[in-house]
Amino acid sequence: MKTLSMTSLVGALALLTAPAAFATSTTSIPAFEASITAAKSPSSPGGTTILRSEIRTALDAFLNDTGGVYGVDSAERAYLTTRRNDTPFQQSLTGTAAKYFADFYEVNDAIFTGYPLYLSPVAQTPAVLFGATGSFSGARIQEGYIPNGQGVANQQTLGEAFSMAFGPQASIFEPITVRELIGQLSAYSYNVDEVEGAVAYITEISRNSNRLYRTGWSCRGCGAPGYTQGFAIAAVSTDRRFVRMVSVTTYAD
Repeated sequence: MKTLSMTSLVGALALLTAPAAFATSTTSIPAFEASITAAKSPSSPGGTTILRSEIRTALDAFLNDTGGVYGVDSAERAYLTTRRNDTPFQQSLTGTAAKYFADFYEVNDAIFTGYPLYLSPVAQTPAVLFGATGSFSGARIQEGYIPNGQGVANQQTLGEAFSMAFGPQASIFEPITVRELIGQLSAYSYNVDEVEGAVAYITEISRNSNRLYRTGWSCRGCGAPGYTQGFAIAAVSTDRRFVRMVSVTTYAD
């Protein structure tokens, strides 16, 4: 199994429910700025242009600040808003880096109360839904929606919905591209048809919105006698109300 790229994926969703006041923008913002300065150095991988991998690393500062809170608080959100409206800064990002920044900004909206996202297990098996015959044949799939006018799928909502639907607590949901989704699935299954089927099924929900997220999870005593861990993918519709989640167990003792 490929290790998820964001160090934030190691943290527990429980930390998302802690009061935002404990977050430390006084350390996360300087850490972000230091990462950006390094990313714009002529000797950096992208030269003076900021790559997707570099902006991801920089934004991790807001998820792993020293206050012990995972998630963007109001002060950090205000700072990110200035960066989002900073034309020279945005022009220093590659296209994929700008997309990551926009996706990160959207899902991490500093709202720490989840909206009512009602997920339910799908009726058919992965074998029927997308031809799973190997690693993904035991994948758990749930989907559902937020009632009209009652909110959108943000970080807190996705985390709470995952925990209620699947049992274990998730880590931070990270925006990913279709290419990254393929890489995530291919690292766990060598069956090309199975991977392509899973990609098609997952992106059926997000095809028009381009909203895909991944997270890691771990649990002791959740559906197995010992320790289990895995990853989950969330696909979100254009209006950010309908969500399909696929959870895959990658280890169990």
